[in-house]
Amino acid sequence: MYLPKHNQIEDQSQIFDLIKTHSFGVLVTSQDDVPIATHLPFVLDENRGPHGTLISHMARANPQWRHFADKTALIIFQGAHTYVSPTWYHSEFNVPTWNYAIVHAYGAARVIEHTTEVTERLDQLVAQYEGNGPNAWSVPWEDERYGKLTGGVVTFEIEISRLEGKWKISQNKSHADQQGVIEHLQQATTSADVVEMAAMMCHHLKQCHHLKQEEEKENV
Repeated sequence: MYLPKHNQIEDQSQIFDLIKTHSFGVLVTSQDDVPIATHLPFVLDENRGPHGTLISHMARANPQWRHFADKTALIIFQGAHTYVSPTWYHSEFNVPTWNYAIVHAYGAARVIEHTTEVTERLDQLVAQYEGNGPNAWSVPWEDERYGKLTGGVVTFEIEISRLEGKWKISQNKSHADQQGVIEHLQQATTSADVVEMAAMMCHHLKQCHHLKQEEEKENV
């Protein structure tokens, strides 16, 4: 994707956090130069591979999985995003824009065939979304009906070969302008995206302020 240096996120832990928070992604592949996309929930295993491994499943009737072999897939995770009005800046000449955070992950998909491995991966997916509460549901595999259902899906994993993180959060603006955007977002709180974007911008601004202080100390 188009990725200006000032929007690039190189901290893999931040990228992982976005994937885990916004784990419903878009799997994009191609067949005969035609793009194919499926919207799927993903589990990120941070400890497998240098950039982690993604796990998911799709309907067996979906033809996309039949074209996985030897091809690089793109998985898109959309984080917080929101409109930014030019009236929110302290400076005079500005235009409307859109702030957002997004991750692109790349890798080759591997279809999982072994029954034990399939059930383990499906258990991971269920556990991620059910959580650890007292009423959390888990698959009762002793009931043969659930085992039969696995025949209707294809479970797969993608060892990530490359990660791109893009945070377009007004980094090209002055601190005063960034603060103006944050203040308006904090006042609006109209959606979870707005709240999350305000928090992301606050975190970035504090980081920049800290780095500036460290640079000033070094130059004394």
